[in-house]
Amino acid sequence: MSHRGKFITVEGSEGVGKSTNLDFVARQLQAAGIDFVVTREPGGTPLAEDIRQLLLTPRDEAMSELTELLLVFAARAQHLSEKIEPALAAGNWVLCDRFTDATFAYQGGGRQMSDVVIGQLQSLVQGDLRPDLTLLLDAPVEVGMQRASRRGDLDRFEREELDFFERVRQAYLSQVEREPGRFAVIDASQSLTSVQGQIVDALTPYLSANRTPTGES
Repeated sequence: MSHRGKFITVEGSEGVGKSTNLDFVARQLQAAGIDFVVTREPGGTPLAEDIRQLLLTPRDEAMSELTELLLVFAARAQHLSEKIEPALAAGNWVLCDRFTDATFAYQGGGRQMSDVVIGQLQSLVQGDLRPDLTLLLDAPVEVGMQRASRRGDLDRFEREELDFFERVRQAYLSQVEREPGRFAVIDASQSLTSVQGQIVDALTPYLSANRTPTGES
C-alpha cells in the first residue's frame, strides 16, 4: 500500500514570480525522483477551468462577492474530487499554484468577506485537508504590480486598485501568523537566485524525509 503523497502549494499576489518558481519546484521534485502532478487553482480539471474563465474574464455585469466566493469553492470541490485527492491517495505529490489560502487572501482580505464564512466553506469542501507545505512568495505590492503590468492584458483581479492588493498581502501574512508551521515565507523581492535558494531550504526537509532509508523497500 502506497504512502499518501505530500501536498505543496505556491501562493502569492500578482507579479511575485509564482509561475517561474512553480516550475523550479517541479524540477526539484523531478530531480529527487518523486512522482507528482502539477495543477492550479482555480482550475485543474476541464470543468474547474471553465469556472476559472467565469472568474477571471472581465464583463459588463458585476459579479457579486458571494457569487465569486461560491464559484471559487465550486471549482475547488471539483478539483479535489477529480485530481488532488486521487493523486495524493495514490502516493503522488501534488504541486498546486494557489489553494484555499488564496481565497482567504483575495476574497477575505481583498474583498473583505468574512473569514468565518470562508472557513465554513473550507470545512464543507475539503474537510481536514490542508497543504503539507505552503511556499508564500512575498514582495511589496508596488514591486509585484510593476512586474504584473508588463504582461499586457489584465484579468478581472489584476485590474483592482492598489489598496485591494495591500489587503491581499496582509491577509496572506496573517495566515502565516496563524499557521507558522505550514508556511515558508519567501522574500520574492530578492534576486531569482536568492529566491530559489530560499525555496530549496524550505523544500529540503520534505525531500529528505521522502528518501527511503537503505535496506527498506
